[in-house]
Amino acid sequence: MKLQTTYPTNNYPIIVEHGAIQQLNRFVSSYDQTFILVDEHVNQLFADKLNELSKLQHIQKVIIPAGEQTKTFKQFEETLEFILSHSITRNTAIVAIGGGATGDFAGYVAASLLRGVAFIQVPTTILAHDSSVGGKVGINSKQGKNLIGAFYRPTAVIYDLNFLQTLPYEEVLSGYAEVYKHALLNGQQATLQLEQHFDSQQSLSQLAGIDQFIINGIKTKLNIVVSDEKEHGVRKHLNLGHTFGHAVEYQHKIPHGHAVMIGIIYQFIVANQLFDSGHDIKHYTDYFLALGYPLTMIKDFDFETLYQYMLRDKKNDEHGVQMVLIKQFNDIAVQHIEESVIHDAFCELQSYFK
Repeated sequence: MKLQTTYPTNNYPIIVEHGAIQQLNRFVSSYDQTFILVDEHVNQLFADKLNELSKLQHIQKVIIPAGEQTKTFKQFEETLEFILSHSITRNTAIVAIGGGATGDFAGYVAASLLRGVAFIQVPTTILAHDSSVGGKVGINSKQGKNLIGAFYRPTAVIYDLNFLQTLPYEEVLSGYAEVYKHALLNGQQATLQLEQHFDSQQSLSQLAGIDQFIINGIKTKLNIVVSDEKEHGVRKHLNLGHTFGHAVEYQHKIPHGHAVMIGIIYQFIVANQLFDSGHDIKHYTDYFLALGYPLTMIKDFDFETLYQYMLRDKKNDEHGVQMVLIKQFNDIAVQHIEESVIHDAFCELQSYFK
């Protein structure tokens, strides 16, 4: 399937199909030089395929660390200096082959080199079906996650669904959180359909039928980012579960999606406290536990540490912590939350796991 952004200018295709990587050479053939930044784990799994690509005269493979550990100043500097040592021009392309962290990192490299060179996303995880679309790129700071970055559109997104066949279950779980988030944004029926399709760890691990849910998620994000690229309005909804989730992820170094699922439960609790929303928290904790999310770790969380990370979240403004909340399905609010509410919701969250 081929999707397309519909901005006034500078649009890009999103190709989602099995074997899509075979089209990569068509996209990079016009560039003087192409640097493929590939996650070290992906490189091990698909070495033969990637080595074939790097045999082409104008393509060079650069192996980078896997996951969030690549999104550092040190790795950013080393990668920039290596690429610049090859006397590049603006007719250069950077290709990201890996998960969401690889795409974030490579995109920021592309945005920074010579004030911007071409950038092609080749996501290899379920999680990256979300992060590869929309043009958010960046690295982490000691102060928090994704605090340094830019909005920088890719030239193309080439999503080869064959990569998903090698994902360990931890990666499946992490990616499923963003699939689930998109379903929540689409309403109760979409959420129930997803829950019924993947109702156990066994069914989710098999990934039967995941393609269509991934495509639905990409369409959901695409519709939102085209209408609000720079996150002034509706794009904020995509941060559902992320304010508390990012704090958990950064403090406890767990996978992004695992933390987001915890953040999703947390926002339901906050919504219940602020709006008397009536969300059945036990339904979500039971479902997430059945899939294998590590929710029992919640009992050991420290409020003050996580709250300090929440205060540094990039979505905040002068009025303080800002969260995306599902008041009711199809009624989503972006709300400033007082510390007392944040604390009370935190205590209630812990109470489910004591």
